[in-house]
Amino acid sequence: MFVNKYIAELIGTFALVFCGTGAIVVNQQFNGAVSHVGIAITFGLIVMAMIYSLGDISGAHMNPAVTIAFAIAKKFQLKQVLPYIISQLIGAFFASVTLKFLFPTNDTLGATLPAGTEMQSLILEFILTFFLMLVIINVATGSKEQGMFAGLAIGSTVLLMAMFAGPVCGASMNPARSISPAIVSGHLEHLWIYIFAPVAGAAFAIPVCKILHYKNDQNENSALQ
Repeated sequence: MFVNKYIAELIGTFALVFCGTGAIVVNQQFNGAVSHVGIAITFGLIVMAMIYSLGDISGAHMNPAVTIAFAIAKKFQLKQVLPYIISQLIGAFFASVTLKFLFPTNDTLGATLPAGTEMQSLILEFILTFFLMLVIINVATGSKEQGMFAGLAIGSTVLLMAMFAGPVCGASMNPARSISPAIVSGHLEHLWIYIFAPVAGAAFAIPVCKILHYKNDQNENSALQ
């Protein structure tokens, strides 16, 4: 049964969106009390915490782009891709609805919106998610994000990306994180960027990773012969 995996993805993505976008909302509602640095740290820490908590159950993807990329890499069963994504979206949606209930006057609910041009955010989101997936695919065991350093490496990467690119593009790197606040707040105008760019960036990381490891794979195969 895979139900426990789907529940873990729902809970993990709920936590990510609730804490991450919640930090944005609280920062807006309380005159910058959290700060940009605080928001970036919140995203990084909640990702790290969920990986350590749920990594051995579902892999703690919490991100449709990551799930799709693992499937492309043939490290994840295709039949689980859609249930994982549905679970992630449900968790993210519940988080945004909860924030809407708690802060009904907030206009965006932490939705990712470009500060500059759409092209600028499109390119940034592609590059950011590419590097994030490159880290994930190299520290994960199969499609499982676990081990002593996996959570620290992935959480730190999320924090780093959010720290410098957040003010420009939002540094979403995650369609679920962007879809739910956009739908609940009604800010759908730029949503396509935050669906297309993360999926494309994560997918592009897979062939690049295979190229980087090609010689090592060849040496291992030779040693086995």
